[in-house]
Amino acid sequence: MPQGSLYLISAPSGAGKTSLVKALLADPHPPTSAGLCVSVSHTTRPMRPGEVDGVNYHFVDQATFQTMQGAGAFLEHAEVFGNFYGTSRLWLEDRLAQGWDVILEIDWQGAAQIKNLLPASVGIFILPPARDTLELRLNRRGQDLPEVIAARMAKATSEMSHYAQADYLVINDVFATALDDLKAILRSTLLKRDVQQARIAALLAELLSS
Repeated sequence: MPQGSLYLISAPSGAGKTSLVKALLADPHPPTSAGLCVSVSHTTRPMRPGEVDGVNYHFVDQATFQTMQGAGAFLEHAEVFGNFYGTSRLWLEDRLAQGWDVILEIDWQGAAQIKNLLPASVGIFILPPARDTLELRLNRRGQDLPEVIAARMAKATSEMSHYAQADYLVINDVFATALDDLKAILRSTLLKRDVQQARIAALLAELLSS
């Protein structure tokens, strides 16, 4: 079974990353060879209403997380606002070995960690079409104080400054176009020589036989 591809998708809050990934997964014919799935991270943060353990996250207590971390169970891990998040090394390696293409929604720091360990992973950064658009999306509820929105914009600007770490940039202006761009990236990765060589080994052997 050819090795699957790992896609590291990063974006500032408000860029529409989660909606795009959800739409990509809902496609009945995604541009992959064996299948497409999302990596489910472990976290110590409390479960929110509507979330499902094992679907949104693997929810664990801090002691369990630290034990896993000490055993080298995480490919990458980080602390965000006092909560810990980690990507399971064993689960990810197993899925890729089975030929699955895996999407990992991750911040730029985690993406950098994984890119160093798995250089073949494909980095994708999703950007908004304009600062005004991003600010509107962050303020769409109209319930946050101006200083809260300003802090969110500052954080988003800091995150976007790391766009150069990615292999591809997708502008989420028209949603359908951004989704098509994501599909094109997956399709182009599927057609790379080393990926194709593993997928069509039997055909190549036949074509080159004398």
